[in-house]
Amino acid sequence: MKIGITGASGLIGTPLVADLRGQGHEVLRFVRGRADAADERGWDPASRRLEPEAVADLDAVVHLAGAGVADKRWTDAYKKTVLDSRVDGTTAVAQAVAAAVASGQGPQVLLSASAIGVYGDTGDRLTDETGPVGVGFLADVCRQWEAATAPAEAAGVRVAHLRTGIVLAKTGGALAKQLPIFKLGAGAPLGSGRQWTSWISLRDELGAIGHCLTADVAGPVNLVGPTPVTNKDFTKALGRAVHRPTLPIAIPAFVLKAALGQFAEEGVLTGQRLVPAVLQRTGYAFQDPDVDAALRSAL
Repeated sequence: MKIGITGASGLIGTPLVADLRGQGHEVLRFVRGRADAADERGWDPASRRLEPEAVADLDAVVHLAGAGVADKRWTDAYKKTVLDSRVDGTTAVAQAVAAAVASGQGPQVLLSASAIGVYGDTGDRLTDETGPVGVGFLADVCRQWEAATAPAEAAGVRVAHLRTGIVLAKTGGALAKQLPIFKLGAGAPLGSGRQWTSWISLRDELGAIGHCLTADVAGPVNLVGPTPVTNKDFTKALGRAVHRPTLPIAIPAFVLKAALGQFAEEGVLTGQRLVPAVLQRTGYAFQDPDVDAALRSAL
């Protein structure tokens, strides 16, 4: 397949490019501004600009680009950046794909990133892709993010929304921030510790994306491992993985809120207890089916 990838320099995009090329696919990377390399194509997501000609010869697009949710404190300005980067970029991709298809060319598959924050706080309820959209900033971002693919869907393109959980990779994301603390023996549960963590190993994230390129899946797809755990159990598992004890007391919610602001409320103290029903139904075999295996893989 000939596949275009946005966000190709990110935590998931970088290894995905290498993984797909290793499987024999031809991969083009969409870059902001001018394309300087033979495997690059330019686009301007902030202006919703991606020329249909840039996708006309592709079989599929994997759209991963967007500002990091936890990169900065959630000021009103940064929340707008998070939302706009997703809606504008997705709109550009979907419109370009739709225009290319209308001309008789273009990809027949669009895998567009989303996140498990779409469900809000599920509490202890085990939830699959049929679960309702939740409430809160992250849920609203995900709702608008997914809706922005509408032009491609209307053009008859198979669109899947990759609702990714917490990707366990030592090179970035939440785990990279936690590792130095846990290696000092200072890891601890967060808040009540009862909130659920739906995680996925990096290699299963890549494997699931590859699966969705060819499997008959459309609409929401939970990219999470099959065995979610509570934050308290995740804390114990990470302590085991780095061979260090964890603290017997939790970090209070008020401390997390003071340090992280609104992100603590939606990104740390609430959680999602999810199952990857679509992946399982369509035959994806997890390489890391439990959190201990996922952490071993990451480390």
